[in-house]
Amino acid sequence: MAEPIYDLAHLAHIELLTPKLDESARFFIDVMGMNESARQGNSIYLRGWDDYEHHTLKLTASAEPGLGHYAFRASSPQALQRRVAAIEQSGLGTGWSDGDLGHGRAYQFTDPDGHNVEIYFETEWYTPPPELRPALKNQASRYPARGVGLRRIDHINLLAADVCANREFMQDVLGCRLTEQIIFDDGSEKASWVTVCNKSYDVAISEDYYGAHGRLHHFTYAVDNREDVLRAADICLEHGVFIESGPHKHAIQQTFFLYVYEPGGNRFEIATAGARLMLAPDWKPIVWSEAERKKGQAWGLKTIESFHRHGTPPIEE
Repeated sequence: MAEPIYDLAHLAHIELLTPKLDESARFFIDVMGMNESARQGNSIYLRGWDDYEHHTLKLTASAEPGLGHYAFRASSPQALQRRVAAIEQSGLGTGWSDGDLGHGRAYQFTDPDGHNVEIYFETEWYTPPPELRPALKNQASRYPARGVGLRRIDHINLLAADVCANREFMQDVLGCRLTEQIIFDDGSEKASWVTVCNKSYDVAISEDYYGAHGRLHHFTYAVDNREDVLRAADICLEHGVFIESGPHKHAIQQTFFLYVYEPGGNRFEIATAGARLMLAPDWKPIVWSEAERKKGQAWGLKTIESFHRHGTPPIEE
């Protein structure tokens, strides 16, 4: 067994590109219950009520929907330097940036499929204003009692032309641990789930139906329980939000989920938090076969066709 690498602490934030910036912001603030941290230029910075950092979602105006970048926080300044050295050796490094609102210097790079990624350590811990100050000091801010009430960022699902290459990069260069994957009968790797902490996954990588590069499948924020997901479905119904699939339970990773589209066209998931934790240091990855995946979700619901085809930026057939 190779020595585990724990240089990355967690998935830190996502920059979402949207052609409808104001509508996307209203969706996440009014319907999903997120709080606004700041605005700068063509970007709006948001966070879930228990996210400890300045922001976990950056909305940026763009001609097309998709992923601007996603970020990890390193576990220490020394860990950051170790991962930078490994990334530079891989040949996929881009270089240092001065940072952004809410965090310090960041090292930027791409994964083998072309998604933009960054790692940083120095960060701004969120300080709530008086009206959002919680009664319990071990909570980042007060529960908003508005909309769905997303608690925290959970994971991102990337589309990739070559799942295996991306997964190996995340394991060998970034130090992620593989928890589950789908391998078809012909030996092809259709999807893999990796983690950098004790969550069951921080990043999922799914095969792009079109063989395209750098696209986003979805990203996810966590709520506390299944009732919150069911309530989210009612709230989305009341606000005319398109529900693609769910509420239901995944067989893989066992999350209870609801998939919707935000106004810019990106797929967004509301899911239960902490259903499973990867506490074993020698966890053996679970492999799902082609026949098992054809059974659909945990309770037999067939995976809808758009789940395999839709990603952002969109591709016209």
